Amino acid sequence: MYNSKAYSAASATSPLAHTTIARRDPTEHDVQIEILFCGICHSDLHTVRDEWHSMMPTAYPCVPGHEIVGRVTRVGSAVARFKPGDLASVGCLVDSDRTCPECQAGLEQFCPNMTLTYSFPDKHLGGVTYGGYSDSIVVDEHFVLRVPANLDLAGAAPLLCAGVTTYSPMRHWGVTKGKKVGVVGLGGLGHMGVKFAHALGAHVVVFTTSPSKKDDALRLGADEVVVSRNADEMQKHAGSFDFILDAVSADHDINAYIQLLRRDGNLTLVGAPEKPLAVSSFGLLFARRSLSGSLIGGIAETQEMLDFCGAHNITADVEVIPIQKVNEAYERLLKSDVKYRFSIDMASLKSE
Repeated sequence: MYNSKAYSAASATSPLAHTTIARRDPTEHDVQIEILFCGICHSDLHTVRDEWHSMMPTAYPCVPGHEIVGRVTRVGSAVARFKPGDLASVGCLVDSDRTCPECQAGLEQFCPNMTLTYSFPDKHLGGVTYGGYSDSIVVDEHFVLRVPANLDLAGAAPLLCAGVTTYSPMRHWGVTKGKKVGVVGLGGLGHMGVKFAHALGAHVVVFTTSPSKKDDALRLGADEVVVSRNADEMQKHAGSFDFILDAVSADHDINAYIQLLRRDGNLTLVGAPEKPLAVSSFGLLFARRSLSGSLIGGIAETQEMLDFCGAHNITADVEVIPIQKVNEAYERLLKSDVKYRFSIDMASLKSE
């Protein structure tokens, strides 16, 4: 066991502050990683402030962070895919039972016995797992991903959550060249959805409530931008979409977007509104449309996504910050004051 510098929250109302945490020494199957960058996900904020208490109560102290990119420093004797000096990354999962039907299908994100990267029971050291707002992490090789060498590391970090969260449903629902794809909301998730849909060859339409986002949406790869409050603009697209990715976490009218789907079209939710959305059954019945949700991706698919990003030079648009500004970043995140993801330069932790 060794000590690692980190930032943690002591309670739901405490700011994140410098601390020291224990990490396990690598076992034969483990990879030890020096963390270089860690993205800030909105779920970090929800967890730190215990806003998902009814579903996933937060255990304190909480060290968030599941968008981790770094460099391998040590490997266990049985590790075959990594060596010291390699670039490596870790997403939302650090373990699963590997025997259930979900794991056998490569869908570890649905494993009933999965271990999340932070605020989850730690079978190795007891207590809970600690995430990427730290200078080092030790993870089983199975849950460590390779990072294409051509990618900017600060921009690659959010791929481990925001990236695979938007890539996975597009792959599942067959987004390819010739398909018409909508992306609702242009934030941390939505901007990645636009990049992936464009790279997959689809005709991409962004829906936003902010006319000021039009130029940025086009820059990111959108072919068209629709201001969703304009009923006439919405009506022009009725019944025409093969797939719509809904990345909005605020309360909104989902039925307006269901009506835009063609026969057998699908709308997938990746945002998580606090209150249940009201869905009209008729919008689904009359064109055999479907409404679904999607949660990150399995390990193999996450690696596929990273390789796809390497081939197409895709990273998140990030604002790089030192760890000392993380509490300010949380307040800005609440105001959507970032384009489009914060990435923490963990070298700043060395000065603590």
